[in-house]
Amino acid sequence: MNLLKSSFAIATIFASAIALQAHAEPAKPAAVKGFTYVKSVGGIDEYRLDANGLSVLLMPNRAAPVVTFMVTYRVGSRNEVTGTTGATHLLEHLMFKGTPKYNRAKGTGIDQFLERIGGNYNATTYLDRTNYYAEVSSENLEGYMAIEADRMRNLWLREDDRRPEMTVVRNEFEIGENDPLQALDKEIFAAAYQAHPYHHNTIGWRSDIEKVSIQKLRDFYNTFYWPDNATATIVGDFDSAKALALVKKYYGAIPKAPHPIPQVYTEEPVQSGPRRVMLQRTGELGTVGVSYKSPAGSHADYPALQVLGIIMASGKTSRFFRALTDKNLTTNVVTEPGFFHDPTLFQIYASLAPAATHDAVEKIILDEVARVKIDGVSDAEVATAAGKIRANTAYGRDGSFAIASNINEDIAAGDWALFITLDQALAKVTAADVKRVANVYLNQNQSTTGWYVPLASAK
Repeated sequence: MNLLKSSFAIATIFASAIALQAHAEPAKPAAVKGFTYVKSVGGIDEYRLDANGLSVLLMPNRAAPVVTFMVTYRVGSRNEVTGTTGATHLLEHLMFKGTPKYNRAKGTGIDQFLERIGGNYNATTYLDRTNYYAEVSSENLEGYMAIEADRMRNLWLREDDRRPEMTVVRNEFEIGENDPLQALDKEIFAAAYQAHPYHHNTIGWRSDIEKVSIQKLRDFYNTFYWPDNATATIVGDFDSAKALALVKKYYGAIPKAPHPIPQVYTEEPVQSGPRRVMLQRTGELGTVGVSYKSPAGSHADYPALQVLGIIMASGKTSRFFRALTDKNLTTNVVTEPGFFHDPTLFQIYASLAPAATHDAVEKIILDEVARVKIDGVSDAEVATAAGKIRANTAYGRDGSFAIASNINEDIAAGDWALFITLDQALAKVTAADVKRVANVYLNQNQSTTGWYVPLASAK
């Protein structure tokens, strides 16, 4: 259903346009009655719909005749409690079941509309946000926006829809349980977080998925699905004034939430010693995961942790490749500095080679961590890592949908302007910064280590 296939040429055009916009004089904001202009950063303009507080981000780009419209709700699994874990994700599924105005019986369902016009659409849920989007030809922006706005407050939430969607979500849960890395990651997060709701995996616990009532899902919807808890992002081929007029037309009559949106105030207590988990399931090759408490994505130390992760595990010159994979102890080692709203985990995952042992691989991981804390890294390693991150960022912004998706994660982390400012901060990272963050955050007393130990299948 994609309108436009990704290409190197379009990626280059978009990346170049972003770079030019970031250094160009800001354009004069569009003046549309009913909106307050907030700010512009790197070619992205922020407005607020005065009637209800809806945040609107506009990034015009004429590189291709397509536009992405994405709505990000600031609600994810971090907003769930025991009994409703997985509710955000299940509700996301139900958001496609229609409203009295737009539904399959009338031939006006969201899927029917987007299939007719050839649009690419979907939704995703994660720890800090839920997003709904479509990539359409420019002339179809209004048609999609009308449907998206209508389901913000007029969604059908029916038990007859919950039951079949519950089985779909439960199947997704089971797929994750059968993936050793996903299953181990869930165990590590659950051990690392005792108080904070990052303890709960986004998919939820099986019993909650199966038993949550339609009324609880309706309550969740009525708590969080309001314009003052959402950001509408528009990227691509459009006129700013006309786009704002459409937003006002379709969202302007929706009231703001009749209550304050509940905020997560639970903080994870300081960890006072290393934690361990072991997962034993049928499989072939083992995994060692070591995770350290690390700061939120908006923290000033995040770019240096990004660089550290690349130095440790990206490519054949990385520290872990030379110490483990090149010696046939692992098939792969990855690092991931979490990019979330609240403090999270800097994670290291090593997939064991057939003859390797968990003890040996874990020891080498810890030895390499100790070495970087003592000896630091070189300027050349920092420059190479920063170059890789910039390249990955450019390729990850291939087209209007990819740009909107990146902005979506920045909104979730707490500030959409991170889309621009993270790149600027990355350019300032030094070898001394990398050594410092390694010493601050790669602390054994703040670690959670997990082993996936495969068991032979029963004959």
